[in-house]
Amino acid sequence: MKRSSGRLSRIHRLRAAWRDIRLLLREFQWPLLAFIVMILGGGVIYYHLSELAGEPLPSLGESVYHILGLVFLQPIDPFPKSWYLQLFFFLMPFLGLGILAQGMTDFTVMLFNRRARGKTWEVAVASTMHSHIVLVGLGHLGFRVLKELRQMEPNVELAVIEQQPDPDLAARIRKLGIPIIEGDARLQTTLQEAGIEQARAIVVCIQNDSTCLQIAVKARSLNRNIHIVVRIFDDDFAADLSAQFGFQAMSSTGMAAPIFAAAASGIEITPPIIVEGQPLSLARIQIQANSPLLGQDVATLETKYNVSVVMLQHQNKKDFHPSAKRRITMGDTLAILGGPNEIAAFSQTNDSYE
Repeated sequence: MKRSSGRLSRIHRLRAAWRDIRLLLREFQWPLLAFIVMILGGGVIYYHLSELAGEPLPSLGESVYHILGLVFLQPIDPFPKSWYLQLFFFLMPFLGLGILAQGMTDFTVMLFNRRARGKTWEVAVASTMHSHIVLVGLGHLGFRVLKELRQMEPNVELAVIEQQPDPDLAARIRKLGIPIIEGDARLQTTLQEAGIEQARAIVVCIQNDSTCLQIAVKARSLNRNIHIVVRIFDDDFAADLSAQFGFQAMSSTGMAAPIFAAAASGIEITPPIIVEGQPLSLARIQIQANSPLLGQDVATLETKYNVSVVMLQHQNKKDFHPSAKRRITMGDTLAILGGPNEIAAFSQTNDSYE
């Protein structure tokens, strides 16, 4: 279903701001608790001191209420005669207002200075996302994958995890409204901060096979349905991961940013082969209900999307040479050959409907 990216980003900003305020209120609870303790404790002390001074108050509750009035410069009783009660009159407003002022100042500064708080705001933004893609590693490959994903799916929601992001690159990413969680993706807390439990896919683009595997296993333990794409340098290791764990593992020899992006979008796609200088991949596409592709013939699809339909399956019957006039029906599964961007455009059209 097509949605307005502008409207979505406004909704996410509001949700992130609300979560951010709740987190700030948690931090503000200590000044608030100190203020309450001061009011109650001051009331008890004032109650006993007033008895010693021969100016007793009717009850402890009234003494506490009296202290509350003093803090806000609204004393209830006449000015006391005893010097230590007079000291209380002057001391309590300074003490109470000082605690409140410090707490409110810290709260206001933190609320409006999100850059200074950094990670808190990034986590707040990531927490509002659902069915998004988590990208681990903001190196050269990671940045290219991110750009390809934005080209393939303009409205895609992304969260990035990077332990030591490059400042210039991070600033460019944040301008796109993409949160960057600074931390170790092998840790459960870091993955949760990126919203891994609500994510639809995770793409791991780092240069250590062992670390990639640890991250992939941890992500699967937190989200059983997540689609996992990992960068693996060893071809045999990549094949073993795909066979044993169901991870979409891509070796360095078959690696390309568009392929990673297409895989992260949920497309079943093979690593590319180079034909006359052009990368071509084979992808499996199942036609969705209400897809705009329904009713179109094979020739139209091939011309419009610059792909080749090499197989069409309908009700377990496979046609490896579908006629150009063959029309697409609901439930058809197509095997198409084309470039990663062309395949992504084809798949995005299939998945969209009014």
